[in-house]
Amino acid sequence: MFSYIDHLECSKCGTTHPHTQPMRTCPDCGKVLYARYDLPKLRREVDRSVFDSRPSSMWRFSELLPVRDPDNIVSLGEGGTPLMKARQLGKALGLKSLYIKDEGLNPTLSFKARGISAAVSVAGELGLKKFSMPSAGNAAGALAAYAARGGMEAHVFMPRDAPFSNRAESTSMGAHLTLVEGTISDAGRVSKGVAQEKGLFDLSTLQEPYRAEGKKTMGLELAMQLGWRMPGAIVYPTGGGTGIVGMWKGFYELLELGWVEGVLPRFIAVQAEGCQPIVKAFHEGADHCEPWPNARTVGDGLRVPGPFADYIVLNALRDTGGTALAVSDDDMVSAMMEMARAEGVFACPEGAATLVGLKRLVRDGLVDPDESIILLNTGSAYKYLDLLRDRE
Repeated sequence: MFSYIDHLECSKCGTTHPHTQPMRTCPDCGKVLYARYDLPKLRREVDRSVFDSRPSSMWRFSELLPVRDPDNIVSLGEGGTPLMKARQLGKALGLKSLYIKDEGLNPTLSFKARGISAAVSVAGELGLKKFSMPSAGNAAGALAAYAARGGMEAHVFMPRDAPFSNRAESTSMGAHLTLVEGTISDAGRVSKGVAQEKGLFDLSTLQEPYRAEGKKTMGLELAMQLGWRMPGAIVYPTGGGTGIVGMWKGFYELLELGWVEGVLPRFIAVQAEGCQPIVKAFHEGADHCEPWPNARTVGDGLRVPGPFADYIVLNALRDTGGTALAVSDDDMVSAMMEMARAEGVFACPEGAATLVGLKRLVRDGLVDPDESIILLNTGSAYKYLDLLRDRE
């Protein structure tokens, strides 16, 4: 059997909806929809050992992914990224079990490949072929690539100052690119209007149910790579927060299936000083973020002034005993070089921000030197080479 998907459920009001028709957000309250699976049946019928012999991609976890017919999968080989022990950095920081999960080795060089593969595959299965999306850069490139792979049509909307690499990637793959003044929030408003005008299906972050399902496979892989044990903490660069939402959901699914040992890892959200709505809301005890004014950072994926799923991200941080902190752009770029020289991982600025955040956690005594700690590098520095031009 392939997918055990059963229905969709609203993350806010709890209403359920069919998964057999195209849906974006909850029709009743407009909030994020979760894909729900028949976990009792899955537990009875499948043993976790089946994943060991399958090809190393995110689709090895097909039972916990939303595509019902494998022929509908649109794939470029996403997932199956390495979990590497960071021995040099760990030694320098006095940490025994520090790891880097390197998502920069995905197709299109970022973790966005996972979410877009899942979303495009389900949309195609439901008869949709034309998509729109706002993006800070990497998600647009991923949508362009997967739309090309699936013979579909992509319209992407990026801030005018998005990296050239992402703009070139999108247009080279055949996507219709529109540059917008402002941030991803401004691009989102334009994208929504064009989608309505042209009959496009909008794949905005967490405004449809399935990008988070692709991202959750990072957590499924982490558990498997650690011998079906939970990590102690995950330090995660947070813009829209889809990765936290997906992994948090995925870990709960693994616990209900009885496939993993331990307790939920603490999620630590790292944002940029120039755009830190989650950090502010977390430390103020708020359930929602106020839009961050004049959002600025060289970590384009962190420049999300008003995350749509803010309430879920904040809940995940608190539920797991995690925290949130902000780091400077200059420290991010310096950490790109440090991570490369110490471990051979060429991390994007967002991924390097996790190292900056970890140093602060160590300094403040907020991590256990003996626990397993994951730095989540979300993309490759090859898309940000201009940031390193003066640091050769």
